Amino acid sequence: MIVLGWREWLALPDLGLARVRAKVDSGARTSALHVDEQWRFVERGAPWVGFRLTPGRAHAGVVEAAAPVLDEREVVDSGGRRSRRVFLRTRLCLAGREREIEINLTDRRGMLFPMLLGRSALDSAFMVDPARSFLHGRPPANPRP
Repeated sequence: MIVLGWREWLALPDLGLARVRAKVDSGARTSALHVDEQWRFVERGAPWVGFRLTPGRAHAGVVEAAAPVLDEREVVDSGGRRSRRVFLRTRLCLAGREREIEINLTDRRGMLFPMLLGRSALDSAFMVDPARSFLHGRPPANPRP
């Protein structure tokens, strides 16, 4: 099993995100990605979600992506507030491993990390050492497709 720190760099290459700072949170069941804006559309008869985000500093640029909608569920945040969120499946690259994970899209504008990596993404592959951080460095600037 690979040990992660409480914060790590990861990549979501299918969404065009080469480097994203994430808080690794084994107390959160699901993973969440900050989006500035999202919209729904239909592609070949199936529901999709398009979204726009600024993954790092404002000068780093805006990323626009789209993915099929996996599900829509109620999520309770750490403050006890309920909201209905869109979920999608995407490829995670972290610590030299790749795996498919579910993430939900939400507004994390007031948070320090644009991504929260929850325990369902860690399952059977990663352990967390809360005393350490950024154990695996930054992913390469250009993830492979």
